[in-house]
Formats: sequence, C-alpha cells, structure tokens
Amino acid sequence: MTSRSNGSFGRNAALVAAVLGWLFDGFEMGLFPLIGGPALKDLLGASATAGDADKWFGAIIAVFLVGAATGGVLFGWLGDSIGRVRAMSLSIFTYAVFTGLCGLATEAWHVAALRFIASLGMGGEWSLGVALVNELWPGKSRAVTAGLIGAAANVGFLLVALLSLGLGGVIDSARGLLLGLGLSEATVAHLLANSAWRLLMISGALPALLIFLIRMGVPESEKWQAESDRGATSHWLKADLVGVLVGAAAALAIVWAWSPAGLTGGPAAAVTAIGLVVAVAGYLHPVRRYLVRAEAAGTLAAGSSPHVVARMLFGASLAGVTLLGTWGSIQWIPRWAIQLGGTAAPHAKEYAQIATALGAIVATYLTAIVADRLGRRPTYALLCLATVAAALWLYQGHDAFGPSFLLAAFLTGGASGSFYGIFPLYFPELFPTAVRATGQGFAFNFGRIIAAIGGLQTAALMGYFDGSFPKAGSVLVAIYLVGAAIVWLGPETKGRPLPE
Repeated sequence: MTSRSNGSFGRNAALVAAVLGWLFDGFEMGLFPLIGGPALKDLLGASATAGDADKWFGAIIAVFLVGAATGGVLFGWLGDSIGRVRAMSLSIFTYAVFTGLCGLATEAWHVAALRFIASLGMGGEWSLGVALVNELWPGKSRAVTAGLIGAAANVGFLLVALLSLGLGGVIDSARGLLLGLGLSEATVAHLLANSAWRLLMISGALPALLIFLIRMGVPESEKWQAESDRGATSHWLKADLVGVLVGAAAALAIVWAWSPAGLTGGPAAAVTAIGLVVAVAGYLHPVRRYLVRAEAAGTLAAGSSPHVVARMLFGASLAGVTLLGTWGSIQWIPRWAIQLGGTAAPHAKEYAQIATALGAIVATYLTAIVADRLGRRPTYALLCLATVAAALWLYQGHDAFGPSFLLAAFLTGGASGSFYGIFPLYFPELFPTAVRATGQGFAFNFGRIIAAIGGLQTAALMGYFDGSFPKAGSVLVAIYLVGAAIVWLGPETKGRPLPE
C-alpha cells in the first residue's frame, strides 16, 4: 500500500500549499509599493513633507528585505529541526498575521516593525515549501513543480497590478459589503480612507487559512522523517540561533548607516563592509555548529562542513546577482512608464507591471523545463545574457510609452523573472536533506540584504545618472554578466537525485 507521504493526494496538497503560499507572498510584496504612499500620508499626518514619506518608505522596504533574509535562515533552521510541515505552518502564520496587524498601525514605525516580523515568515516560506515539494515529488516531476512555484509569486504581482487598475471599484464594493456586515459608517470610512490601505493590509491575513490545509492534508517529508529517526535532527541547538540574531543586527546596522538618519561616505562604507562580514558569519553560525556536531556523532560524513558552507555561499551569489539586478534595474520599469506615459497614459505604470508580470509567469515556468533538459549552469548563464539583451533593448530602444514598450517590458520581465523558476529546481540539489531548508533559505534570501542597501541609495543612483531611468537601468543591468561567470564555479546537478 502506498504511504500517505508518497500518495498523490499528499504530494498534490503539498504543491498547492507551496504555490498558494508563494502566490500570497508575491501579492503582499507587491501590495506595499501600491499602498505605502497613502499609508504613510495617513500615519505621518498633514505636517509631514514628501521627503519624510520617501525616507520612511525606503526604510520600511529595507527593513522588510533584511527580515526576509533573516527569516530564510531562521525558519529554514526550524524546518530542518522540527520538520518541514510544522515550520511552514509557523512561517505562513507569521507573515499573514503580522501583515494583517499593519492595518491597525497608528505610527509609521509600527508598520516598519510589523513588516519586519511578517517578512521573517515570508523569507522562510519559500525554502520550506521548496524543500517539502522536492522531497515529496519524484525527480522526473521536479522541473514542473519548480516552474509552478516560481511562477506563483509573479501571479501575485499580476494581481496587485490588476487591483491597482480597479481599486476604485474594489473600494466601492468593499464599502457596501462592510456596511452590510453591520459596521458603522465611521468604522467603514476609517478602513477605506487613503486608498483603503488599512483594509488591504488586514486582508493580508487571509493566507493564514493555508495553515488548515497544511495541517490537514500535507504529509511530512519521508526524507526528513528518516533523518529524524536516525537522530540527525537532534544536533540542531536553539543556542546557535544567537548567530542569526547577531547577523540580523549587523544587517540592520547597514540599513541604518545608509538611511537619511545614519552616516555618509567612508563611515557608511566601513559599517557596510564590517556588517556584511558579521551578517554572513552570523547567518552561517547555526549550520556550521550543526555540521561540527553531526560529523562528530557520525550522522554526517567527515569533511562535509566546508562543502556545505561553500555551496551556501555559491547559491547566495547566484540569487544575489538576480536580486541586485531586479532592484537596481528591472524594478524601475513601472516608474519609467509613468514618466513616458504622462497624462496621455494615466495607467502606464499598471500596464507596465502587468506586462512584466505576464512575461515572468510564462518564462519562469518554461525556464524550469529548459533547465531540466539543458542543465542548470548553461540555463542560468543564458538567462543572464538574455536579461542584459532584453533590458538594453527596453532602455535604449524606447523613448515613448506604447505597444513596443510593453513588448520589451514583457520580454525583460520574462528574462529577469525566469531565474525564480530555476532556483526551486537547482538549490534543493545543492544540499543534503539534513540541512536543505537552512541551506537554500540562506542561499535564496541573503542577497536581499544587498538589495536593501541598494534600495536605500536609489535617489543617489538616479542623481548620479542625471535622473535618467534608461542610463541607470542600462548600466546596472550589467550585474547579470557577473552571474554568467559565477555560475560555472558551482556543480552541474542535471539528472542527479537529491543528495541524501
């Protein structure tokens, strides 16, 4: 008789949970840029300047990215320690509830603190879902599942763009529904004021319903259970998590150094250099201590520690390139569309985001299939070159908003977004079962710290390029050429089973 863990129902339930979890992640990540402006206008009051709101907006985004990087390690540790399913339940609960609580905030710093905690869960959900699905589904199906998981977040971004287009209608419908539920006029007006940012944040708690699906229908990974049965999971110790706290503190110190209230020039660069070293060491600490104990106990082969740590750093480099490219170049496409569209195209931003999201959805799914046939390293390198070519055509070949611009945005969004189809396939193949969730959690998320630093310097970068989106985007997209070289330093895992 087929075990529950290997049965089609359990596998499908795990895939649905992972896909929906990452879809809601993408929706929530795209939601704050949509409603952050109105929210800060509400919270800071009429006396606040536009500059004050921009500073808070950048700080909240940066804190969110650091939280996601921290959560990737923290919840990855939990997934390797107590099991994929329980840890994924906790991660979804964390990001859903604390996102919802943002709707009750009365100060800007409340939003920053709550989104930091929410992002811990968001950073962990990806690594846990990917680990669970890869361990439950057979090898021949993993390319398809990787493509679905990778595309899910971009579906979330697409939904945000559609919401932005129809926000007025959504608010009107919500008003009637809330009044019909018996809420007072004053309460409804409070929830729907300033683009209904409070209601939209509260609605972010809906993914908590996924927890019931996970607990009822998703089986634990038999691979992880086998590790637990032989005592391998007992070498994870809570005391080692102090390293994660130190790493998070160092990353937040970097954010502070580049914030408007922090340092400038050389001192900020010094804090960044020291902070990155401390953050890397801190985030790696739980894994390194685990490996030492597991090797001493004989549950892990001697000499595994340098091998695992090297692969964590390798994976973080690959993901870091794509995150830097996204935040340093691709993220500017909707904002540039506003500039090009002007009053003649009032919804240029939304249409640009729809185009990039649709391109990413299609390309992400296809990329996983291609990588399964062509190989992980060649596919990644080709994607880097394709992203550079598409972005250069977009930025250098267009000076007006129109169909050609949207086609270029579709191709650029597809090329840059397709990396998120190869990571769910490649990263699980880099790590043994005992450290898979923690290893790929670090690899996928650590680059967010670099992205946070870059995000805080967006204004300075634009000033350096005379406020030109095409100049800045064209120069910064060159980071993908670094990725095309780095990928050859790692192993090719095509056709190999997951490491035990």
